[in-house]
Amino acid sequence: MSEPFRTSLADDLCHKFISACHILHYHSVLDAYGHLSIRHPSKSDVFIMPRQIAPALVSSPEDLVDYSISDASPLETSLKDGYIERYIHSEIYKKYSDVYAVIHSHAESVIPYGISGVPLQACFHMAGFLGTSTPVYDISDFYQADDVQDMLVRNVRLGKALADHFSNSDTEGDNIEHAMVMMRGHGMTIVAPNMEECVLRAIYTQKNASIQTTAILMQSACRTATTALPQARFLTDREAAAAATMTHWSASRPWSLWVKEVEQVGLYINNA
Repeated sequence: MSEPFRTSLADDLCHKFISACHILHYHSVLDAYGHLSIRHPSKSDVFIMPRQIAPALVSSPEDLVDYSISDASPLETSLKDGYIERYIHSEIYKKYSDVYAVIHSHAESVIPYGISGVPLQACFHMAGFLGTSTPVYDISDFYQADDVQDMLVRNVRLGKALADHFSNSDTEGDNIEHAMVMMRGHGMTIVAPNMEECVLRAIYTQKNASIQTTAILMQSACRTATTALPQARFLTDREAAAAATMTHWSASRPWSLWVKEVEQVGLYINNA
């Protein structure tokens, strides 16, 4: 019997990747759906993501698959059970050489901001990376007649259209201008220069959305015909940029805590 295919990722990075999947589930960024990927640290044209399995159940290097960034095909051609939406990841890595981690989530606290027309903005210092604007990717703008219109990013064309939303230009090799893009009726996609910071951004995007929703509800409840309330005060461009720098250099602090949390929960197994 042949040996099961194993990712080319080193054992220590496999362990960290599996922990990240567990952390994202523990903090409700991912449930049975959604996925994390990273660019291979020594093969810039390869990315790694789990086989088609719930993130909480990822447990060993055999659960991780190497994919080609050029077309999202598995390097081991016998593998057939990859995520349909791996094109989200491949097209982002293809366009942005400085992106090393991507998370796609169906976070329920974020979805209302992708369908309501209310812009999601940085409400507190832990979400400065969101800046003062967050783009919305509406997949219906990019469908062709023969596409399966189930909201999934099923091919290179739809993945490229999503990747383009992370900058304000549609040319290749652009700098990232947005850390997060909302996806109408679907969820969000987060990018970062490393895995720890990508996890942090995903968790605090959810928290920011919940805070903003609470603020909107409070204003609505307190507003009367005779009482005018001031507008909600979001972070300014300067504040958001400084706060984003802070979370960049401090990401290892929550990461250490989050790893300990998932190590204490019986659901998660990490055999890497």
